[in-house]
Amino acid sequence: MAEEFPVVIADHEAPAWWTSAVVYQIYPRSFQDSDGDGIGDLRGVLQRIDHLAELGVDVVWFSPVYRSPQDDNGYDISDYRDVDPIFGSLADLDEVVQALHSRGIRVVMDLVVNHTSDEHTWFMESRASTDSPKRDWYWWRPPRPGFAAGEPGAEPTNWASYFSGSTWELDPGTGEYYLHLFSRKQPDLNWENPAVRDAVYEMMRWWLDRGIDGFRMDVINLISKTMADGGALADGVVKDGLYGDAWPLTANGPRLHEYLQEMHREVFEGRREALLLVGETPGATVEDGRLFTDPARGELDMVFTFEHVGLDHGPGGRFDRRPLDLRELKATLARWQTGLKDAGWNALYWCNHDQPRIVSRFGDDGAYRRESATMLATVLHLHRGTPYVYQGEELGMTNAHFAALAEYRDIESLRYAAEARAHGRLTDDQLVEALAFGSRDNARTPVQWDDTASAGFTTGEPWLAVNPNHVTVNAEVECRDPASVFHHYRRLIALRHEDPVVRLGDFSLVAPEHPHVYAFTRSGGGPTLFVAGNFSGEPQRIGVEGVDPATAGRVIGNYDDAPRVEEAELVLRPWEAVVLRAAR
Repeated sequence: MAEEFPVVIADHEAPAWWTSAVVYQIYPRSFQDSDGDGIGDLRGVLQRIDHLAELGVDVVWFSPVYRSPQDDNGYDISDYRDVDPIFGSLADLDEVVQALHSRGIRVVMDLVVNHTSDEHTWFMESRASTDSPKRDWYWWRPPRPGFAAGEPGAEPTNWASYFSGSTWELDPGTGEYYLHLFSRKQPDLNWENPAVRDAVYEMMRWWLDRGIDGFRMDVINLISKTMADGGALADGVVKDGLYGDAWPLTANGPRLHEYLQEMHREVFEGRREALLLVGETPGATVEDGRLFTDPARGELDMVFTFEHVGLDHGPGGRFDRRPLDLRELKATLARWQTGLKDAGWNALYWCNHDQPRIVSRFGDDGAYRRESATMLATVLHLHRGTPYVYQGEELGMTNAHFAALAEYRDIESLRYAAEARAHGRLTDDQLVEALAFGSRDNARTPVQWDDTASAGFTTGEPWLAVNPNHVTVNAEVECRDPASVFHHYRRLIALRHEDPVVRLGDFSLVAPEHPHVYAFTRSGGGPTLFVAGNFSGEPQRIGVEGVDPATAGRVIGNYDDAPRVEEAELVLRPWEAVVLRAAR
């Protein structure tokens, strides 16, 4: 495939190309269907490339399109070197990559190598017998001492899967259990085995040679297990009376950084500066983030932290809602901004395929949908880092607000509901309320292109119901309205491209204890910027720092005119956002 990008000459004094980039995530199943089967596909992506080009994004990240049984919507991969027929073919993918490259848009693929599908040939060979050459490509363990295989309590440990139930699944053929931190159809690879690592690295090189521009690495901080140190197993602390916590023995293991640095040497050496490498790292601290993203260490460019998107979760996790305390959000994001200032880089996001829609979580998806969606976008994009836009976010798409359990498709949600029902923890009404807040399906409803029956997504029956509000919230309406969420995202993306202070300026939090306004400055390399967002439906006042509001210019805002200034304070309207630039 012809390369559309210039060769990047390494210059460690110059900012990396991705410091001025904005990434757009496509969840192919829900983006655009081209053949009427109700499932989005690669030829559907070709139909919508003009939308991406008009938005102005620099990179497209594809959630998995590899061959898969689709137990977890493609995150259970049975062949890393082929495209699943529901999405098309390798030739279709090559055409999509070429079309995006021709528009100056790079392509990042999802890399899912903590686990495979149980239908991958590696695992099928591994489970064939206890003396299979690939037996130790996965984590196999005999029953707990004193128990026979299959007896209650015979699992090697009491660990809870992240998708509910046990992390261990019995293989009747060999009488041993295999580890799966997620679905039972997603057995974990044993990265302790160098043959596993070699096979993964070879596959990664194969994709880079086909012309892709980097990887988003799924749960990459789980590939080294602490349990691997001597093979020791121990029960986890029981949290809910059923299963124990697997995290301490399966995450952030002792060889994690060794593996990432080895990956750098084996896969990226010689072409590193042209690529984008982002790791999904649940549970990562700022200190972890510095280790992952310090350029001198040769690991990743940036990581997805989960701290800020867990702040509205109660003790029960994503399905247990609690009100957001804006002061906690400010403190969390500011800690990452300052912590990675001199050694590393932030990935900025509100939404992805695993997170419910941000306007329904931290905003107002009713009367102030446009205002709160654009306010949230402004606050996020004015931080230092690389912003990620999830499909439909640029349209102000909201949670689905499904009213019945039968409407859900997400495996995590369904397993949570089944377990809660089995143990009598929640009524069906309570489950509907919990899933309406926390289900990943909220992010996976089809993209709303127009007001037709299936929102322009498909001519058939969509795999997941279209949000009923597509009649008024859709791309056709958004693109016609210059004051829309879509055009506000366009302006934010252009601002990052044009303004060096937005790209690289220092971050300083303003009024950290204000309960309703998120304000900060960006400075260095040009006139100081003052950013403020009102996270409420009531007018709020905030003092201005770093700029003189009497002489400052308004860079961008989500109301037609600038907010009032009274006694050196801005009076922000409901869900208002404004960016001011100091006079030169």
